Amino acid sequence: MGAADQVVEREGERDGGESRDEEEVVVAVPERKEKEKEEEGLHLRLKDVEKGEVGFPGEVAGGGASINSTEYRTAMLQRLNPSNPLRIVINGGTRVAASAAATRSVPTPSPPQSNVSVPRSTPTPQTSVVTLNSRTYTDRFSLFLFMVHLVAAVGLVGFLVFKGVQGLLQASEDVKRKEKTVVHYFLPQVEAASFLSITLAFAWQKAVRMWPLIMVHFIVWSTFLVSLSAGVLLLCFQKAPTDGIGVCLIGFAIGNGLYACWISHRTKFCCKVLIKSLEPVSKFRDLNHPIYWMLGFGFLWMSIWILAVIGALNFYYPPLTIIALFLSLAWITEVMRNIANITVSRVVSLYYLRGMQSSTQFCFQRALTYNLGSACLGSLFVPAIEALRIVARGLNLLEGEDEFMFSCAHCCLGVMERIFGYGNGWAFVQIAAYGKGFVQASQDTWELFKARKLVEIVDSDITSSICFLTGMCSGSICLIVVAAWTYTVHRGFTATISLLAFLVGYLMTRIAMALPHACVCCYYVCYAENPDNRLFDNTIKDRQALIESGRDVVVPTPRVTGRSRLRT
Repeated sequence: MGAADQVVEREGERDGGESRDEEEVVVAVPERKEKEKEEEGLHLRLKDVEKGEVGFPGEVAGGGASINSTEYRTAMLQRLNPSNPLRIVINGGTRVAASAAATRSVPTPSPPQSNVSVPRSTPTPQTSVVTLNSRTYTDRFSLFLFMVHLVAAVGLVGFLVFKGVQGLLQASEDVKRKEKTVVHYFLPQVEAASFLSITLAFAWQKAVRMWPLIMVHFIVWSTFLVSLSAGVLLLCFQKAPTDGIGVCLIGFAIGNGLYACWISHRTKFCCKVLIKSLEPVSKFRDLNHPIYWMLGFGFLWMSIWILAVIGALNFYYPPLTIIALFLSLAWITEVMRNIANITVSRVVSLYYLRGMQSSTQFCFQRALTYNLGSACLGSLFVPAIEALRIVARGLNLLEGEDEFMFSCAHCCLGVMERIFGYGNGWAFVQIAAYGKGFVQASQDTWELFKARKLVEIVDSDITSSICFLTGMCSGSICLIVVAAWTYTVHRGFTATISLLAFLVGYLMTRIAMALPHACVCCYYVCYAENPDNRLFDNTIKDRQALIESGRDVVVPTPRVTGRSRLRT
């Protein structure tokens, strides 16, 4: 080995076949001490080459010219192979960066591509992006079924209204006299009940928004008093149909009173959540507009529906026809309520999740188009779920040692366990925010509650019960007014008109109460997604701490657990 090593560099043809004179660059590399050769290995030298720094201060022999270290490093960077930085391009060929101890390196052709070791980056897993602006129609089969039902309902109502008008104009004198009696003593009371119900709906919602702390207690106990009064009034008429309805109302009033005592320790937390969840409402002045639209459509539809009921009295099988009309009305009004629910849920949930000031009109359009199928499907499932929830709680209290009651409770708990996994009222928040289907949103929401250990808290929430009791109170008020009026003018219609007035008052108020209910649902679901959001305070966290420490006891919806086995 000589005192200096030589590296010959030849530059060949470049840029479309142009040839240049070959230049020989002789790089003189000074001798390293023997101690440095032993300490510095090949790995460190290759690392220097990869960085673009050979680390050998040298001079170029040729014409007495010299190249400083900076120019040398730049030339080395330009000659790095793009596929492998450890290979240096020389005259179209490649050579591996060698040790400084090599005396001379002859360019060798690059090996086949299959033998070249090309570093590959490890692919990063792509997480699924959740969109907040889904354009997919959800639950299309339910949407199709509802549209078919709506067309059939409109046709049936129109036909029955036509039959009623035809009876007034073309029927015999006896039929005309009967029709005029029905119109004279039936229609005014039911229409008055519609006006009274829409007035009560606005009043209840406004009062809950203004004084939530007072209204929670007021609704629970006023429903008990009003429903009890309505039942007693109907019993005083001493007619078999009115007695039957009166007994049902008195039984409900007794159950309502027991329920009011049972939830007395939960009303304080419910008021806190209700007050906190209603705070975003003041930031959206038009948030009530969808409620107004749904109440307006509901009032118009009920007015026409009442005329169809009058026409059904002169049609074949009047009881079955009226029952079919009632089931249709219940589904349509429930869909209206859930449309308002989804609209409010989208506005409020996007405010919690993204801090967005969403357009209420745009959210209302989405609820009427893309999310309408989920609203239709949820309108069938959620009322049944709420009813089963009440039954499960009642059977859990009455279970005791009776084997028959235990079997009924066990069966009901098994049904509840399955239903809550595939359908619940909390799903409307994710339907509105992410455009999910009803079943998928129900599953995701319930799993989210389980992951955040919120199942006990959301199970013990009484907001849905408060909204239900508000509707019952409005229905009882409408019943009292209409029953007293009808009994004085035509006693034969008292039971029928009283029941219709109760249903109209209940359904209209339920539509109006969709706003506070949606706000509370958004508060829980959005908190479960991001508990550290600055928009949430420590209300739920403090509640969880009390439950975990045993200082607070909740009574959740009963579920199938290890103790739910057949007793031996």
